[in-house]
Amino acid sequence: MTTLSSQNRVVLISGANRGIGRAIAECLYNEGYSLSLGVRNPQSMQSIIEQWDTGRVQVRQFDARDKQTADDWVSAANERFQHIDAIVNNAGIVHSFDIDSDQDESLLDEMWEVNVKGPLRLTRAAFPYLKQSGHGRVVNIVSLSGKRVKSGQIAGYAMTKHAAAALTHATRQSGWEHGIRATSICPGYVATDMTADVNFSSEDMIGTDDIARLVSTVLALPNSASVAEVPVNCTLESQY
Repeated sequence: MTTLSSQNRVVLISGANRGIGRAIAECLYNEGYSLSLGVRNPQSMQSIIEQWDTGRVQVRQFDARDKQTADDWVSAANERFQHIDAIVNNAGIVHSFDIDSDQDESLLDEMWEVNVKGPLRLTRAAFPYLKQSGHGRVVNIVSLSGKRVKSGQIAGYAMTKHAAAALTHATRQSGWEHGIRATSICPGYVATDMTADVNFSSEDMIGTDDIARLVSTVLALPNSASVAEVPVNCTLESQY
């Protein structure tokens, strides 16, 4: 099987300043990709990229709750590199929201904005350039909570992540004839600050580098080997 080369391929990564996003950015940079990194605070990237080749990296302001920042970021990335080959929708948030006890929907609304509408907006803005690529890739960092619901306390989070998984399938359907392939990476517990309060040893959680390698793998697959979903777990579950 022939894999796609990383050379001269441009990838946009949201939420690249920490956790999974940072690991993905470091992995792809080391493999030779050119990167446009979207973060809420661009200054937070300076210590990460200070030793990187400035010809291969761009940092732009991106707030998943603000459609205009998605449009501006994509336009700036295309202007800088002249093409876009892939996007990694990594930015996300989690709040406790139970369908029975939580009457205030503001936290659910925020998760919907960041976890669903944010990836939708970035994907939509990048779609014309991904079509031009002929081998466009969209990778959505979803969660196993997008495949099953283990707790009522995170019902709202699971609802948004199920929608994010649906977005992946919709992207694959809409872009297939143009060579666009879309993948949901669905990890369980990953050792990041988002799981710091989880009653589970961080040493037994999935490493951010492992998720980064999976992203690298699906980006390199040819159009003839599309992978729609990759469930990843660190515990034994009946299905995942």
